[in-house]
Amino acid sequence: MLKQLPGLLLPWFAEHRRDLPWRRDREPYHVWLSEIMLQQTRVEAVRGYYLRFLERLPDIAALASAPEDVLLKLWEGLGYYSRVRNLQKAAQCVMEQHGGEFPQELSAIRALPGIGDYTAGAIASICFEAPTAAVDGNVLRVILRLTACADSPADVRVRRRIGEELSAVYPAGHCGDFTQALMELGATVCLPNGAPQCGACPLRALCEAHAQGTELQFPTKPPKKPRRIEQRTVFVLQCGDRLAVCKRPSRGLLAGLWQLPDVPGKLETAEALRQAEQWGVHPTGILKTAERTHIFTHVQWDLRGIWLTCAAEAPQFTWADENALQHEIGLPTAYRQFLDLHAE
Repeated sequence: MLKQLPGLLLPWFAEHRRDLPWRRDREPYHVWLSEIMLQQTRVEAVRGYYLRFLERLPDIAALASAPEDVLLKLWEGLGYYSRVRNLQKAAQCVMEQHGGEFPQELSAIRALPGIGDYTAGAIASICFEAPTAAVDGNVLRVILRLTACADSPADVRVRRRIGEELSAVYPAGHCGDFTQALMELGATVCLPNGAPQCGACPLRALCEAHAQGTELQFPTKPPKKPRRIEQRTVFVLQCGDRLAVCKRPSRGLLAGLWQLPDVPGKLETAEALRQAEQWGVHPTGILKTAERTHIFTHVQWDLRGIWLTCAAEAPQFTWADENALQHEIGLPTAYRQFLDLHAE
């Protein structure tokens, strides 16, 4: 069955491929950057980030030497910030170990920080026409439905087996298009949520799940573990035209990123005023409060935001004006959402 895929998918992809900015050339830096950005992130959300990132850091050398705060500001709102830190580590490896030229061998690509089997396969096939499958969630879903296979998509052995079987049927000279066609089919036709658009699928005549009417049974879904719920109080401390920010610990969730000051638990007004007084900011009034939720992969933060005017800029915080907050200091969305409310 898999041998028939190139002949069906390549003509379909040529006609139906989306016009995405990272598909306009096969420059390894561009493909690599887009694949890292697209991990856990929707295509439409990535477009603007991708173009802004390349405008500021147009090549691997610029990425390798960029100050961390510049990187984090460019990534602000994309989440999973370890991705951009590993991106820079890998760029530094390319500069130091490969003379600034992105490596072409799959093993060398795979050895770069932050690059796993999927990303290495995508870069090798799209940029260098290597017959190497890139098996992400979209491709897994396509193949598991196509073959009506009940194996768990979370099983690394299943992913590896599918990668090997697909690599064996890669069409010489069209490896990059075949990789992208498989991704495109999963992203736009063989959809993850809701009914797949089988009437528009070039593989429907081959698809065993479609023949059985069991499309929605594949891939099988393991039971989700409940997220851990944490409560926190976030402080928007305003002194004149500046707000307090600080760096998070170097380890753990959102490690080393900027944040608004916060404490565990949801504090009542009197408790919040006492906490601010302990910080030495001498609160003079409460402007407003708001409740928000932010969801990470395994953790949910239930947040209470409290806006305080202050009489003193305590030295343990960095005090930033609006220009710095907009253009220099990158805040994760969990905190940035309170600044957006502050501006209302």
